[in-house]
Amino acid sequence: MGNALLSICVLLCATLAHGAEITSEQVQWRSLPALPQKLSGQFAGASGGALLVIGGTDFPTSLFEGGQKVWYDTVYVLEPGKEEWVAALKLDHPLAYGASITIDDSVVCIGGSSGKQHHAEVFRLRWIDGHIVRTPLPSLPQPLAMMGATALGNTIYVAGGQRDPQSTGALADLWSLDLSQRTPQWQSLGPIPGKGRILPVVAAQGGAVYVISGAQLSAGADGKVVRNYLSDGYRFQPGRGWSRIAAVPHPVVAAPAAPYGQSHILVYGGDDGVHAQQVMELREDHPGFNRDVLAYHTITNTWVKIGQMPAGLVTTQAVLWGSQTVIPGGEDRPGHRSAEVLSGQLALWRRPFGLINYAVLIAYLGANLLVGVYFTRRQKNTNDFFLAGQRISWWAAGIAIFGTQLSSITFMAIPAKTFAADWTYILANVAIVLITPIVVFFYLPFFRRLQITSAYEYLEKRFNLAVRLFGSATFVLMQTGRMAIILYLPALALSVISDLNIYICILTMGVVSTLYTMLGGAEAVTWTEVLQFFVLIGSAVLTLALVAGSITGGVDALAITALSEGKLKAFEWGWDYTTTTVWVVLIGNIFAQLVPYTTDQAVIQRYLTTPSEKEAAQSIWLNAMFVIPASLIFFSIGTALYVFYKQNPQLININMQTDAIFPWFILSQMPVGVSGLVIAGLFAAGQSGSQNSVATAIVTDFYQRFRPHASERHCLRLARKLTLILGIIGISCAALMATFDIESLWDLFLTILGLLGGGLAGVFMLGIFTKRASGGGALVGVVTSWVVLYLVQSYTSVHFFLYAGIGIIVCVISGYIASRVMPADRRNLEGLTIFTSGRPEVSLNKAEAAKA
Repeated sequence: MGNALLSICVLLCATLAHGAEITSEQVQWRSLPALPQKLSGQFAGASGGALLVIGGTDFPTSLFEGGQKVWYDTVYVLEPGKEEWVAALKLDHPLAYGASITIDDSVVCIGGSSGKQHHAEVFRLRWIDGHIVRTPLPSLPQPLAMMGATALGNTIYVAGGQRDPQSTGALADLWSLDLSQRTPQWQSLGPIPGKGRILPVVAAQGGAVYVISGAQLSAGADGKVVRNYLSDGYRFQPGRGWSRIAAVPHPVVAAPAAPYGQSHILVYGGDDGVHAQQVMELREDHPGFNRDVLAYHTITNTWVKIGQMPAGLVTTQAVLWGSQTVIPGGEDRPGHRSAEVLSGQLALWRRPFGLINYAVLIAYLGANLLVGVYFTRRQKNTNDFFLAGQRISWWAAGIAIFGTQLSSITFMAIPAKTFAADWTYILANVAIVLITPIVVFFYLPFFRRLQITSAYEYLEKRFNLAVRLFGSATFVLMQTGRMAIILYLPALALSVISDLNIYICILTMGVVSTLYTMLGGAEAVTWTEVLQFFVLIGSAVLTLALVAGSITGGVDALAITALSEGKLKAFEWGWDYTTTTVWVVLIGNIFAQLVPYTTDQAVIQRYLTTPSEKEAAQSIWLNAMFVIPASLIFFSIGTALYVFYKQNPQLININMQTDAIFPWFILSQMPVGVSGLVIAGLFAAGQSGSQNSVATAIVTDFYQRFRPHASERHCLRLARKLTLILGIIGISCAALMATFDIESLWDLFLTILGLLGGGLAGVFMLGIFTKRASGGGALVGVVTSWVVLYLVQSYTSVHFFLYAGIGIIVCVISGYIASRVMPADRRNLEGLTIFTSGRPEVSLNKAEAAKA
């Protein structure tokens, strides 16, 4: 055991050699191969792995020497790793100053001008097998140039612009084109709330479209067009309309811009209008356009400067090309173009974990291992290993139930959710309290009085073997996937914001939880969950106090800001089933919470570790009592983080995902040592101990079911081996997710299994609340539930909170109807359904009765 502790210490300390601290926020720039000619007003995007630049203009002879603007019609392509651009296609006519976006691995070019007239044409360009494929799309409702465009999902949005070259006014229109429709057509979405504008920054982020800055046009005294440089900005949310956002620090007319990460929009330079009236006076001595790189945070509604460009470039595009943002050419000063192609990347912003924090973390993980060592001597048989010999106190079991549901996902996700939104989701946790009487009075008696080890034994007693094996196999697959996810997510967050190596994090959490689970069984898992509970809640309370204390103005400012900006909103009234209205959140989660509390072996196993049914009920009630205060703490942390970072937007780590906001505050703002303790809490949440519950299901529902005469000693050895194997599988799957970026495939895997969760809860409900349901009918109900849920997810906008309820209801109804139609063996249902004897009772001998 000493060697195991030493190994963990070596693994943790090894991270010092795996991380490199980079403290600069600045964008790092380099040059790509220059364009074949100087260009401005060009279209640009990426397709087939290549960079495309289309059309544009130039002044071959200086504007100030009477030079005339030349318009181009060439499509240039730069493939990865190549040093030269290739002229791949000629357009029908010259084209510039339109809008372009990259969508569906193609570049969509919208409108534009050929000098004498503006155009309404829209077309798609794809780079396939070394050549350009052009496909027409529906034309704009009117000719348009000098506008901005972006894409949100499959929908293109176009904002502002100018109808014709002689126009002295700018448009305030917003148009959309949904490419997912069979025959897409442009739709008018009404005007932008502010003034009409040309050359606005238009970008999509977080499900919304942003229109920022631009120039208003008007006719001067001499009849010539006069530009009024704007700084206002607006957000358009489909289905919700417009809202105003914080003004940009200075105008950013014609600036290239792109979304970054989950919640930022980066704006590169732009014309701020400072020298707009001095162009002819300054001529070739013009200092160029603004070079500031500005970051807008869509959650806190704040702007911050994060760096500078090598040169200010306008009327060009910012193209996301792999991991870099490319700005090809553009106008670097009035009447002058550039052929330079800039590539920018944000430097990673990490914090060193530090030796003191390592010491705190090692001490905590060592304590977990010692718990496993302590309880090793008490593991004499499978009852000890799976059910802790039913020696667990009711209060410890209650804490363990709470800890089983409080994973690393919850530890990071709840604060992140309230940081990004409001308190609407708190009703989801209230649902746990509401279902507690149902679990205690209707489900618990069956699990306790039938003297079962696995929850799925009930399904065989009530239905048949096939239903039992289906339920157990579903749990095993779902819990194995969950183990990988809760190891991967905190490791990912910590590796982005600190010098902790992602693989070391995964390995450390996985090895520690596997070792103490393998050594001490359910008893070690329960008591480590008790320890984890105090670390988690203690660290959360400490964090809340530190965040609130770091806010300028203290608790008063926290409350005023949160209330004024709607961050404390907990109720959204209405009957809309596609969003988080009160009834969707509450009713949906009543059904959703029934799934783990009535079908999940990891939770139900905690019911079975206490000496009596009465104490088991007390443990469930204790869990419910913890839910509300714990929810208030974690929700408050998210709100406090919002106010803190709204006051200090320069401290937001632009590289991180929103889910990492809590760990980022811990590492960047908390004192050394204290931050180590709180990160230990995050590690605690990543240690599920689920290996024990999965091993219980495999041994009980499969091995012992088909080998009933296997000795206790042999089954105990098998359970320990399975615990080790399951730990290795969980660690390996988490590491694969980190290595090959298979998050989307893993999400799909969990989604498919999630479709079965509602059906499984429906099967238990069929068994407990009906006496006519049969095994065949139950399986029909599960399959029907799966099909209906798949169709609901794929073809409707029903909110995901309602999925579990739909799955349960469909399973119960279809399973009951199928049971009435299909012939079934008559079974003795005494004690297996509440309708046969009023309360769930079974025939027990005196010894069993005393034990119950």
